[in-house]
Amino acid sequence: MHNLIIDGKSLKDFGIYVSGENTYNAPAWAVETTTVPGRHGELLQTMDRLEPISVSYPAFIRQKFPEFSAQARLYLLGRPGWRRIEDDYHPEFYRMGYFAGPLDFDTRFLNLSAEMELVFTCQPQRWIKAGETSMEVTSGQTLYNPWMPAKPLIQLTGTGPGELSVGDSTVTILEMEGGLTLDCDVQNAYSGTLNKNKSIQVSGGFPVLGMGETTVTYSGGITAVQITPRWWTL
Repeated sequence: MHNLIIDGKSLKDFGIYVSGENTYNAPAWAVETTTVPGRHGELLQTMDRLEPISVSYPAFIRQKFPEFSAQARLYLLGRPGWRRIEDDYHPEFYRMGYFAGPLDFDTRFLNLSAEMELVFTCQPQRWIKAGETSMEVTSGQTLYNPWMPAKPLIQLTGTGPGELSVGDSTVTILEMEGGLTLDCDVQNAYSGTLNKNKSIQVSGGFPVLGMGETTVTYSGGITAVQITPRWWTL
């Protein structure tokens, strides 16, 4: 009997156990095709974007169905929005998804137990938990990424101007007082609650940790660099 964890809470607390045979699937790339008269086949245009994926968990409640089902309804449908989804089939990963319902129970004898299917609409990434940990990086160090290209969170420490290079990307720091954070996913620079996009110049795009090896170097007023890599796979 396996476990499903939503936002850190085990659904076993509601008497719910799951099967994970549908959790090994992968998302689809968004593509567009065009048929050209007189030309065999189709023209393919990739959109550089993965589609959302539907992840379903066959589940059951073995006992205390009226009590547990009421609690489960409140927890699963009580608030909308993205939620962290983990299971013990893939303990090293998590997904971000939402549960919009419905929650349909197939009850058994005297309504003491029931089966259901929990279907989540998930972002395409299968996030790697190890990628949530910040690591201190020395200048000239090489990071190895065996998964998909990742957009890290980078924390700089130092004072004054400096330069950070991550692979083919170079970020020139025009001014810095104590530290600066680069969120490469949303392409934003900040210090605390202050926006610092005017304090940097970016060449080659915001840093990406591509598949394979990426070398990180820094100089000038930058005295330390910490990177949360945000590793992910399909």
